[in-house]
Amino acid sequence: MTDDADDGMTYAEAGVDIDASEAATAALIGATEGFEGDFAGLLDIGDRYLALAADGVGTKLLVAEAIDDYSTIGIDCIAMNVNDLVAAGVRPIAFVDYLAVAEPDDETSQQIGEGLAEGADRANVELVGGETAVMPEVVKGLDIAGTCAGLAEKGALFPGEAEAGDAIVGFPSSGIHSNGLTLARKAATENHEYTDPFPPNPDRSIAEELLEPTRIYTDLLDPLRDHDTNAAAHVTGGGWGNLTRMGDFRYEITDPFEAQPVFEFVQEEGNVTDEEMHRTFNMGTGFVAALEPEAADAVVAATDGRVVGTVEDGEETVAVRGLRL
Repeated sequence: MTDDADDGMTYAEAGVDIDASEAATAALIGATEGFEGDFAGLLDIGDRYLALAADGVGTKLLVAEAIDDYSTIGIDCIAMNVNDLVAAGVRPIAFVDYLAVAEPDDETSQQIGEGLAEGADRANVELVGGETAVMPEVVKGLDIAGTCAGLAEKGALFPGEAEAGDAIVGFPSSGIHSNGLTLARKAATENHEYTDPFPPNPDRSIAEELLEPTRIYTDLLDPLRDHDTNAAAHVTGGGWGNLTRMGDFRYEITDPFEAQPVFEFVQEEGNVTDEEMHRTFNMGTGFVAALEPEAADAVVAATDGRVVGTVEDGEETVAVRGLRL
C-alpha cells in the first residue's frame, strides 16, 4: 500500500466526486420530503413493512462492453439491491429490472438474462418482471438497473443504530463488487489492456478480475436476526465510510479481512493512496454488522464472518488499522 499522494489517482479526478454525489442525493431527498429507512425505503403496511431498494451496476458495464461479455452483470444488479435490503433486516422476495439500450441485441440480452436468473437463484428471490427500452438518443451502449421488494415483520427490522461497545462483525467480499469501477478502470488501463493477463493470476484476464460478481449476503439475514443485530451496513459506494450509516460513532477497525489482489493492482497502477482506496472500495470486507460482543461471537460461529473492530463513543469517524478516513 502507498501513502504517496503525488500524481496519484482519486475517485473524484476519475469522474466521481463522492462528496458532490452525497450532496446531490441529499438535495433530491430533501425535495421529496425524505423517506423512512436508510438502505431501503420502508412502507408501513400494518403488521409488516414493505421495503424497496433500487440500484444499478454502474460503470462496471464498460468493462463488460470492452470484452463483449455481459454474463455476470445480472448477478451484480441483483446483488446491489438485495444486499441493501439485508442491511435493513429485510428479506428480499421479488425483483424487477430495467434495461435501456441504444440498439437491441439478442445475445447481449440473453447473457444479461442468464445473469439475472443466476443472481435471483443465489438471493432466493423471484424475478417477476422487467422492461427493455430502446433509446438511442438517450443511452450509448446500455444501462441496467433494478428494484427489489422485501418484507419484514415489525420486530424483525434491525434497529439501525449501533451502540457504543458493540463488536463489529465483518464478512468478506468477493472482490471489487460494483463500486469504484470508474477509478478502477482508469487505473487498470493506464498500462494494460482489459484482455491482458491479470498479473497476480495470469490464468485470468484483467477484465475477468474486475467483473467478478458482487457477493450476495442474503444468507446472513437469519443469523443476524437471531442474535439481535443492532445495525448493519453494505460496504458499497463510499467504501468504509458506509459504517457511519450505523450511527454517529467512532468505528475502530483493527482486524479487517485482507484485500484481494485486485485492490493492490488498482492501487499500484493508479498510485492511489491508502485513504482513497478505503474511501472508494470495500477492500475485502463487503458487509458489516454491529452487535453486543457475545452476540457477535455467536454470529461468527454461524457464518464466515469475524470480529473486525469495535464501536466507540466519540467523533464520527472510521479508522482502519489506524488510518483515519
